[in-house]
Amino acid sequence: MRAPLLIAAAAVAAYANSFSGPFVLDDVPSIAANPTIRHLATALHPSVATTGGGRPVLNLSLAVNYAVSGSAVWSYHALNLAIHVLAGLLLFGIVRRTLGAQSAPAAAPLAFSAALLWTLHPLQTESVTYIVQRAESLMGLLYLLTLYGFIRGCAANGGRARTWFALSIAACLLGMGTKEVMVSAPLVVLLYDRTFQAGSLREAWRRRGWVHAALFSTWLVLGLLVASTHGRGGTAGFGSAVGWQSYATTQLVAVAHYLRLAFWPHPLVFDYGTAPVSLSAAVVACALLVTCLAAWTAWALVRRPVLGFLGASFFAILAPSSSVVPVSTEIMAEHRMYLALAPVVVLAVAAAFRWLGRAALPLCALLAAAMLWTTWQRNETYGTEAGLWGDTVGRRPDNDRARTNFGNALSSEGRTADAVAQLEWALRLNPKNVDAHNDLGNALNALGRTAKANAQFEEAQRLDPGSVEAHNNLGNALNAQGRSAQAIAQYEEALRIDPDYAEARNNLGNVLVAQGRSAEAIPHFERALRLRPEVAEVRNNLGNALKALGRNPEAIAQYEEAIRISPAYAAAQNNLGNALNADGRAPEAVAHYEAAIRLSPESAAYQMNLAVTLLRVPSRAAEAAPHLREVLRLEPGNALARQILDRIGAGDR
Repeated sequence: MRAPLLIAAAAVAAYANSFSGPFVLDDVPSIAANPTIRHLATALHPSVATTGGGRPVLNLSLAVNYAVSGSAVWSYHALNLAIHVLAGLLLFGIVRRTLGAQSAPAAAPLAFSAALLWTLHPLQTESVTYIVQRAESLMGLLYLLTLYGFIRGCAANGGRARTWFALSIAACLLGMGTKEVMVSAPLVVLLYDRTFQAGSLREAWRRRGWVHAALFSTWLVLGLLVASTHGRGGTAGFGSAVGWQSYATTQLVAVAHYLRLAFWPHPLVFDYGTAPVSLSAAVVACALLVTCLAAWTAWALVRRPVLGFLGASFFAILAPSSSVVPVSTEIMAEHRMYLALAPVVVLAVAAAFRWLGRAALPLCALLAAAMLWTTWQRNETYGTEAGLWGDTVGRRPDNDRARTNFGNALSSEGRTADAVAQLEWALRLNPKNVDAHNDLGNALNALGRTAKANAQFEEAQRLDPGSVEAHNNLGNALNAQGRSAQAIAQYEEALRIDPDYAEARNNLGNVLVAQGRSAEAIPHFERALRLRPEVAEVRNNLGNALKALGRNPEAIAQYEEAIRISPAYAAAQNNLGNALNADGRAPEAVAHYEAAIRLSPESAAYQMNLAVTLLRVPSRAAEAAPHLREVLRLEPGNALARQILDRIGAGDR
């Protein structure tokens, strides 16, 4: 019992600093902007445009998190860690039971060491800390559960055996709905039966043919799910942007690289980009290495079945994503080694125990301590978007996608000039990078370089006429320049392309409110909220539209909800104060103006609103003067503040 507890405790210690890591890259469309996870009823119908496309079990798990914490990241990280811990415990159980059945010496210490090292290995961070790569870890958990249930079924009799086999089949079915890599699970289970139970494929099928048939039948479900994604929106399959020959060549390098990282996990790279490798001496060397390993595996399957099983499992797990079927958005990815790392670690630990005997246990403990620390350090890198993308750019300076995301992260931190430099570099690497054009336009707009910003948005539209972001961003720029009619046309075009683009609906609603067309704006805000109910800004804007129409009680409800979602939202606090004032509830309004000033003390408007409202509360009228003087400090030319000060006898001190 101590071994499982130690594995779980070590994993929690290694990942304890990961719970505040923000949504990054594919987390945004798959979680933050994914309307299908807002309700459990829609979770089984994920959009093809997200990582959850064709993976309803993954999408459902994200919906569970959304029900628990909305867009707060802690529950997503907590479930990711729980999945990883359970996977580590299953690996321990599989290795221990397999070795125990073979009467292998030191079965428990070996199983403990292998599971501990696998769980703590830094290569696993991408599948655990990068939230949406739960696709890999959850699939890995279900893959291991499929094998574990089968092993337990083989060791049991009668009804208990059928129960364990049913669990194995159910896990396999759920895995097929989680990620396509699960396709190899029925093959690996059959190979396990042949290697450790039946002794031959014929005998395995004779004894447990119905179990294997049921496992293979889950391929039908996987086939339907894969077909429903139409090549994952054109990014996967032989019709994607990368040719299969280039992709296959790159995977030879990738597999060799993954194996090196298994034994020396440095440097780890979050995003390897999308460029395939070119033929070189290094590529030929990697091809020879992988070919030799594959040939050795084929030989071992016949002559050394246990070693052959480990080698075949490694290649079978990697084959769907790291062979000849292109995935154009991810030419290489460390999360692909999540489950494939298991046979490598088991083989290495078994070799250590064979050569060193019991002395291997303290050696593995030292390695585990080093891995725990390295994993902790890697999780620190995931702590901020800018930190993660800055690290990636340092490792892969020619990765234009990494530079684009680094620039975007710098912009969100207010480092706009640095962001422009990164985005311009990204465009030198890839002039057709639509996201870089969009993000550079936003950064230039923030610097007041509007003409150049507009040119970037227009270039993004030229490269990708279907880019809703380009239309929305150009609309924002035009609106800021006072060209509201043209801005509306851009927002409407974005919504024609994607009627569920919540950001464009919100922005269009704001322009309509500014034009006095609040009644037309309200449906846009309401639809945006159905899509993104957790966005406080949209609720605040809907409140403004309702207030403009005299629907004060409804406006107050929206402001209150915006503040509940984001208590530090100063504008919503101020607007709620205005709405309460309009309802004759000045004492309540004062509290919200004061909250707005605490959050944004340099706002003359908030100071003025509080001062005027305090004058309406007889018991607090004397407190108005300091706020009026603060208005004059911020806006020396504010005639109204000076006039009120004079009227209350405070002078213009």
